[in-house]
Amino acid sequence: MLRAKDDSRTGRSPPEAADHRRRAVGLRDCLGHFATGVTVVTVGTPGDAHGATVNAFVSVSLDPALVMVSLNRRSQLCARLEDSAFGVNILAARQRDLGLHFAGASAGADVPVEWEEFALAPRLRGCLGFLACSPWAVYEGGDHLLYVGEVRHFDHHDGEPLVFHRGAFRDLHGEPDPNAWAGSFDDPAAGPWQLYDLLQAGTPPPTDKD
Repeated sequence: MLRAKDDSRTGRSPPEAADHRRRAVGLRDCLGHFATGVTVVTVGTPGDAHGATVNAFVSVSLDPALVMVSLNRRSQLCARLEDSAFGVNILAARQRDLGLHFAGASAGADVPVEWEEFALAPRLRGCLGFLACSPWAVYEGGDHLLYVGEVRHFDHHDGEPLVFHRGAFRDLHGEPDPNAWAGSFDDPAAGPWQLYDLLQAGTPPPTDKD
């Protein structure tokens, strides 16, 4: 049985501890308005694979290729990731049941899990994207640990993603805006991306002329 955290160690009085919990719940609800994709982070071997549903996933760097996942210190997967390669499986909209299964929800308890050929880390069949990562660094993050991995292998497929918003799985609706990135730092057709491609190819960037 899990024990509740001993608030006496924080120096908070019972009223202060109750107020702190209310604020924490309110903060969680506020953060829940930020929609994310859904991943299953996996670790282990072909005969001993483990995973957990994670929406706290972010790209960190292109060169070197780094990604990060944030895991609750009390989760079983958190301890397993220490010094271990891990996989990030990006779920498709049709994989809602898998998201429930790896979140430990009773509704997903009997969902069959199919694995594909392993590429450094366990890989779920049918995901939109997969990244196999070797351990890079671990950072303290309060009640979470932040695991940064170096991407060693990746691939992806077309399809609609599973979305997490305000504590529930959802689907995207409507067509994407083709001009969403136009003129921004992340516009793949121009700007820093074009300069990055030139530098990677060993081509001097263009210079302004009078």
